[in-house]
Amino acid sequence: MGSTVTEKILAAHSSRDKVSPGDFIMTKVDLCLANDITAPLAIEQFKKSGVREVFDKNRIALIPDHFTPNKDAKSANQCKILKDFAEQHSIRHYYDVGRAGIEHAFLPELGIIRPGELVVGADSHTCTYGALGAFSTGVGSTDVAGVFVNGKVWLKVPETIKFIYHGKLKKWVGGKDIILFTIGQIGVNGAVYKAMEFSGEIIKNLGMDDRFTICNMAIEAGGKSGIIEPDRITFDYIKKAQSRQSIADRQRLGAELKSDKDAVYCDIKEYDISNLEPQVALPHLPSNVRPVSELEEIKIDEVVIGSCTNGRINDLRIAARILNGKKVCPGLRLIVFPATPFIYQQALKEGLTEIFIQAGGVVCPPSCGPCLGGHMGVLASGERALSTTNRNFQGRMGHLDSEVYLSNPAVAAASAVTGRISHPGEII
Repeated sequence: MGSTVTEKILAAHSSRDKVSPGDFIMTKVDLCLANDITAPLAIEQFKKSGVREVFDKNRIALIPDHFTPNKDAKSANQCKILKDFAEQHSIRHYYDVGRAGIEHAFLPELGIIRPGELVVGADSHTCTYGALGAFSTGVGSTDVAGVFVNGKVWLKVPETIKFIYHGKLKKWVGGKDIILFTIGQIGVNGAVYKAMEFSGEIIKNLGMDDRFTICNMAIEAGGKSGIIEPDRITFDYIKKAQSRQSIADRQRLGAELKSDKDAVYCDIKEYDISNLEPQVALPHLPSNVRPVSELEEIKIDEVVIGSCTNGRINDLRIAARILNGKKVCPGLRLIVFPATPFIYQQALKEGLTEIFIQAGGVVCPPSCGPCLGGHMGVLASGERALSTTNRNFQGRMGHLDSEVYLSNPAVAAASAVTGRISHPGEII
């Protein structure tokens, strides 16, 4: 009996020849991360342990991104805790404002996450790195403190659901639509503590930006992780990232990492999505999904384009293509968040930022910002937002009486022009 790609990674990191779903294992961690909300608690617990040195200063990443640039004195203090700890322990991967981006877009850009690695983070969307062929999952701040001490974390080996997508995507349909469709099919509890393995010819033909989006939202279905088998597209992305950072280490990049043909899955779901149109998640669950054509009379007050889900360069290119030469609907706020400084610079060079500003939008620095109702786009009572973020729970982006709809960047940009949820084909 063979193993899934997830089981192979977990076996390798627990010094076992093989693991099975349900096994409790102690695993070695290749990278541990935390942000300005979750790291201070981990740091506090680490100090209480009495251990003087972290397990490896090169395998910890501290990224202030949620309430940065600091929105108030409290958030400034949170960030200072990270800074002081990073200085004290010479943490290699600490990045402050101006150098840091939204963690789940920024860390892959550094080229430090590789196929076959095990990554844990004190943030639920750590599952994003499964797009690189890594096992990555969110854990609690106290678990991160434990990793700071000994570089290990205990896990229960998850069962795996295999998702196979057939067909050819329609215009304006991408990774966001695939994962929203999937969550709509299985529900927010459909993959609780399961590894979600995404495959099929559609996945193989997707670029990395779309793959990141899909794995990013595995947690919205309750998934322990999301993962895509690494291939040429994966390796090319990592090599380019390492080249930008002058990283010479190419460890693991040549290794084949695939699920065995006789691997056992708890479920296999196959979809032909050739006729899939852009999807929109209605309040107040990511599973409350409908095609955009059924929602075109819903008026909105704000459009947010960005986040760790859809703030990458291809997302901005799609939005700019639609907004070029057009104006934002009067009375509507368009807020754009490039996910990292590198993406921001690319957008400037390509003229995308100018397009957004000329259209009447505002371009903000890399930050989680409005995604969690933090700052730079919080909703008032009765307001509706259409957002390219990942969650639309009640009160997620502001007042409890506000509403959040989720979509891909093309639908978001088109809707910013019309003032209501709209198919991109209505604009172009």
